[in-house]
Amino acid sequence: MDNAGYATLSRQSGLLREMQIVANNIANMSTTGYRQEGLLFSEYIVRVNDGPSMSMAGATVRNTSMLQGAMTMTGGQLDLAIEGDGFFLVETPEGERLTRAGALTANGEGDLVTPRGFPVLDAGGAPVFIPPNAQDLSISADGTVSSGGRPLTQIGLVMPIDRDGMLREDGVLFRADSGYEPALNGRILQGFLEDSNVQAVDQITRMIEVQRAYELGQSFLDAENDRLKEAMKTFLK
Repeated sequence: MDNAGYATLSRQSGLLREMQIVANNIANMSTTGYRQEGLLFSEYIVRVNDGPSMSMAGATVRNTSMLQGAMTMTGGQLDLAIEGDGFFLVETPEGERLTRAGALTANGEGDLVTPRGFPVLDAGGAPVFIPPNAQDLSISADGTVSSGGRPLTQIGLVMPIDRDGMLREDGVLFRADSGYEPALNGRILQGFLEDSNVQAVDQITRMIEVQRAYELGQSFLDAENDRLKEAMKTFLK
């Protein structure tokens, strides 16, 4: 394969990766707290054997959209949405993770947990405990949980120190290796859930664009393969 073929192949690999990401975004249009993901393309230019330079495409950096998702009122006592900046901090078997998905419940031990059973942590990093006999449970904008007008605990709201360094581990879970700090520009809304922030029309349009670009690249590779076959036939005659 010549240099043009290698360059096209690198582009095809990136387009295939982007197609998978776009398809995943579309599949999660209805997932509570889902953050739309994108792929950044970069260009590498190198000189080949002191001759002409060759351009290769790279697509390995993923970015996460921080756009606010729409709010849906549920009236659920433990349904929580974040307006503005911030993530809930949860404890998983692999360590602490961040999420915007706020469809929470209290388990048998009284801990506030995600649908997968991961404990939600308070401002001090301990599991949030909801007493079984708590009456008139209310959660204020800063995460303070009260029962009968008496404060019980405070749900933690954090932001990663390096937003671009967040790594998605699940549809709605993120790892922040750089650490995190208290979120200063976010508030919690009780009785609401934040919808996915996927821009459906944009993503479907992008899927069509990526598919056409991939087909164009494949046509070039097929034509280049036919050209090499014909050249080999002529050379071997």
